Amino acid sequence: MRGLCADREQIKTTQEVTAMERDSMEFDVLIVGGGPAGLSAAIRLKQLAAEKGQDFSVCLIEKAAEIGAHILSGAVVDPCAINELFPDWKERGAPLNTPVTEDRVIFLSETGGRQVPNGLLPDSFHNDGNYIVRLGNLAKWLGEQAEAMGVEVYPGFAGAQLLFDDKGAVAGVITGDMGVLKDGTQGPNFQPGMELRARYTLFAEGCRGHLGKELEARFNLRDGVDPQTYGIGIKELWEIPAAQHVQGLVVHTAGWPMDTATYGGGFCYHLEDNLVAVGFVVGLNYSNPYLSPFEEFQRYKTHPEIRKFLEGGKRLAYGARAIAAGGLQSQPKLVFPGGALIGDDAGFLNAARIKGTHAAMKSGMLAAEAAYDALAAERSQDELSAYPEAFKGSWLHAELHKTRNFKPYMKKGLWLGSVLFGAEQVLFGGKVPWTLHNHADHTALKPAAECSPIAYPKPDGKLTFDRLSSVFLSNTNHEEDEPCHLQLKDASVPIAINLAKYDAPEQRYCPAGVYEIVRSPEGDNPQLQINAQNCVHCKTCDIKDPTQNINWVTPQGGEGPIYQGM
Repeated sequence: MRGLCADREQIKTTQEVTAMERDSMEFDVLIVGGGPAGLSAAIRLKQLAAEKGQDFSVCLIEKAAEIGAHILSGAVVDPCAINELFPDWKERGAPLNTPVTEDRVIFLSETGGRQVPNGLLPDSFHNDGNYIVRLGNLAKWLGEQAEAMGVEVYPGFAGAQLLFDDKGAVAGVITGDMGVLKDGTQGPNFQPGMELRARYTLFAEGCRGHLGKELEARFNLRDGVDPQTYGIGIKELWEIPAAQHVQGLVVHTAGWPMDTATYGGGFCYHLEDNLVAVGFVVGLNYSNPYLSPFEEFQRYKTHPEIRKFLEGGKRLAYGARAIAAGGLQSQPKLVFPGGALIGDDAGFLNAARIKGTHAAMKSGMLAAEAAYDALAAERSQDELSAYPEAFKGSWLHAELHKTRNFKPYMKKGLWLGSVLFGAEQVLFGGKVPWTLHNHADHTALKPAAECSPIAYPKPDGKLTFDRLSSVFLSNTNHEEDEPCHLQLKDASVPIAINLAKYDAPEQRYCPAGVYEIVRSPEGDNPQLQINAQNCVHCKTCDIKDPTQNINWVTPQGGEGPIYQGM
């Protein structure tokens, strides 16, 4: 699919298609999203029902072709939540195979680095008792447990639209239509989406969920809280020579290749079987429109502290995903009539710990417990107020409250931010009376005229690579003749504002080469070309676009990347 995305008239036509009569299914609880949060919620509901000899119907839909295919994370996992969900997870064969054996936190200069003594690190940087995992494999395992307990799990079905009852409460979702053509009309293989109705619907779409955005706006869930702030995480999986592999080693870095005013950092996690997960996170509040997170990651791998692990190895996989890093003060209201937000749809990541899996799982479990009590009391489509109340009394809230100032401190610059956060954690244990605040990432870009272009080196094809060869490894796929899922609110903005003022930053912040400025043979008449087939569903464009002109919506179910244990 090449060319500009659908305009408003085309989008309107597609919306009219969805107004037809549809098949409908009803459940007690519907869960949108098959990541750790959604699957933990489904499992916990079934556990509670089984304990009381009851049977509530639970349906979980996932937009990826299979459970785990859209999951991407570092990932180091604190097992505290899975210990609660399945105390016998080891006997059940959960894929937590690599205990952390060593932590290294290194501040990098361009040619060297200085490791921080572990005794000086805040508790949030210690990983004793944690595991290095391939999170997609863990999600797949959780899906198997859920299905064995009677959860109806349907991968390949995207939640495309919200359903409401006559009182305005959420009543479920409509799955995406299949076989709609690029012009918005019905193709020969058209199949309308289904109405999936439920007494309660839990939204676990991950970071920047498109239905979560709609819910926040409709129910004013962000009133009185800070804007969410994000990072983009870019990751590769490598197989490296055995002599360079240190199973269980966790390396975190700060500093080069970023300047000290820009938040970012890298990681290198040594899994089993000579596998290494290497990646880089860039805070999306950066100001220079010439910055490219993808190119910063490629440079990162050339640093001697990282190169020594990867050189001579083979890159196996690539992917990218936005992460919600704002902390407790950026968390929206969690509930609304008929449902709740869980996991990264609500921003449960603990950025200071560089972890979110345990938090996502616990949030899903807490929401499930509130939903179970409501179902047992024969309630329906009211607010699950017991969920946020239980969260406030949980270890998860205490953990997030302790580290809530991490991202605001990091906005003060690498050195000052590190010192201030370290002092707050080491001297006060995070128990300080002040809460610092966040600002929306899309407001941070400076005009290109005020910034210097960044000269990035060409890829060598051995350690560093270009976008297209990287996207190939993500196995992403979208039908050629379908409506573009990257919608422009105003088709004139990319040239009139983004190019004119910011030198088209979407060309650089997208890690998949989706956005491209093309010109006539004479070099004039610039136009934005959207190569939506390349999209890896990271949501960065929806977050960072300076005019908020790009709206990411779900493509047809089953499309997007197919990650293998990322």
